[in-house]
Amino acid sequence: MSPKNLPLTPTLSTAHSGIPERLLSKATHAKALIYDGKTVSDTVPLSRGLPVPQGISKKAFLAAIDELGAVLGAQHVQLNDTEVKNGWYMEHPNTHDMMPLLDTEEFVASAVVYPGSVEDVKLLVRWANKHLVPLFPISMGRNLGYGGSAPRVRGSVTVDLGRRMNRILDINEADYTCLVEPGVTFYALHEEIVKRGLADKMWIDTPDLGGGSVVGNTLDRGVGYTPYGDHWACHSGLEVVLPKVGEDGEVPVVRTGMGALGVGGENTWQCFPYGFGPYSDGIFSQSNFGIVTKMGMTLMPNPGGYESFMYTFPDESCLAPLIEIIRPLRISNILENVAQLRHGLQTLSVKGHPRTKYYSGGGPMPEDVVRKHLRETATGECAWVYYGMSYGPAHIRAHKLAIIDAEFRKIPGCKKIDPKTLPADEYFWSRDKVASGTPDLEELKWVNWMPNGAHIAFSPVSPIRGEDAMKLWELARKRHDEAGLDLMPAFCVGLREMHLIIEIVYDATDVDMRRRAEKCLRDMIDDAAALGYGEYRTHLALMDQVAGTYNWNDNALMKFNNMLKDTLDPNGILAPGRCGIWPKRYRGRGWELKGGETSSEGSGVAPAAADSKI
Repeated sequence: MSPKNLPLTPTLSTAHSGIPERLLSKATHAKALIYDGKTVSDTVPLSRGLPVPQGISKKAFLAAIDELGAVLGAQHVQLNDTEVKNGWYMEHPNTHDMMPLLDTEEFVASAVVYPGSVEDVKLLVRWANKHLVPLFPISMGRNLGYGGSAPRVRGSVTVDLGRRMNRILDINEADYTCLVEPGVTFYALHEEIVKRGLADKMWIDTPDLGGGSVVGNTLDRGVGYTPYGDHWACHSGLEVVLPKVGEDGEVPVVRTGMGALGVGGENTWQCFPYGFGPYSDGIFSQSNFGIVTKMGMTLMPNPGGYESFMYTFPDESCLAPLIEIIRPLRISNILENVAQLRHGLQTLSVKGHPRTKYYSGGGPMPEDVVRKHLRETATGECAWVYYGMSYGPAHIRAHKLAIIDAEFRKIPGCKKIDPKTLPADEYFWSRDKVASGTPDLEELKWVNWMPNGAHIAFSPVSPIRGEDAMKLWELARKRHDEAGLDLMPAFCVGLREMHLIIEIVYDATDVDMRRRAEKCLRDMIDDAAALGYGEYRTHLALMDQVAGTYNWNDNALMKFNNMLKDTLDPNGILAPGRCGIWPKRYRGRGWELKGGETSSEGSGVAPAAADSKI
């Protein structure tokens, strides 16, 4: 589709979810590539009609929605009863997953509400407890590959926190911290720092794409690519609305850490995360125990210089010895940011062209075909590509880069790529921006690999050891070969752990391909768990299975999570099923998904807890 025929992409000046003006032409190009691969309409009618949540009649549900509109404002409550629109990354839906693994109408919301304040969120919690309607909060809903905006329970009411709660409440120049609401994206935070003239002083840390919520990404324990890449470790201070209504009808709101001080806590809320007593922040990450309405975050001082570098390695057998070299360099912070070691096929796919440009046969693309096409790129023929960055003044960078070069060249055939030889549109330059704290829009181009491109991620964590990398690589290759899918792995190395991120790209309209992608992923999850590697995050459809692998001591962790859920949310109204945590009303009723199910719904819910206060 010609760019001139595409709907205009919103910018930050017109929408909290928009793109910075500096990226508008890149966004237009990326969108054109996406739409060139579409074979179906963006708009999909809801053949099953309004997805009313179980446990309430349609008549009662509609009456409850009318009641909500009367107090929240009818313009802030929207039913989802006719059709869904898929859009793309910058105009993503907030009712469902635009990249469905199951049928589009399985994980779908019945309505979307837009609170504008903490008081509005409390009102929603009180309303949901009264009518026993499940709520599913999102910040932006751009958690693509893991379910996007979709609720785990069909018919939940999506609480879109981002549209009206998107203020940057504070940027503290002295302390290098900020305080934000859920609707603040990495794009928005970066642009505000630039607008205030602070870019020479401080950086943000951003994921591969900048359109996600700072709050949402951090709560899901997402990562970025500067030395501040562990976002959860860099947060400080939460404000949380709890899902239980008190005996007095009040909905509790808590602030964690120093924010819990009765007077003056805000002075140190973002400086020291722990406060006094038990550290409770962790129970609100990857959980359904509360709705986070504010979060503090640390910002990175400008290091005074930076330099990106890229090395290629010729054979897949280089993986184990290279990981052994990376580990001590990373632990000692000679390699200062999250290491990115990508397979050559992913380097090829991120150019944004369809797979058929390179190969039209079935099954995984043959290695000789991949190498042939890589020879024609600026990266050159290789099996692995390492993207890194060094920080600090030039003389300090030179010392660290010399150590890295000497170590990497112990791998036969290692090549250092001179950035001067790379064209302006080479993917290297996107990694350069991201690793220097500037959000970009390049990463999802590899979704164009398939028409109607969708993706789902395999994300196990392991030690940084060559033998572990090889075990994961071999099990992934075996399962991808069985499923007839292309294997595109990336090893992301933290300080003492290693994430393997494998994106399975599939045609969202191809039922058989979706099933093969799901089976491949489920098989890899079980294989990895048997070897002692667990997922650190996963898609909605896989959460029950992944939670089930954390089963030490007769599932003691899940029993503990259930105790917390039953105490904090006795009516089970908040995001039931998220991360495999089911409220008492849903347990034992067939809601868990372990693979092969044709429906995401169980067989109803139990009545409200007898001792709950509504």
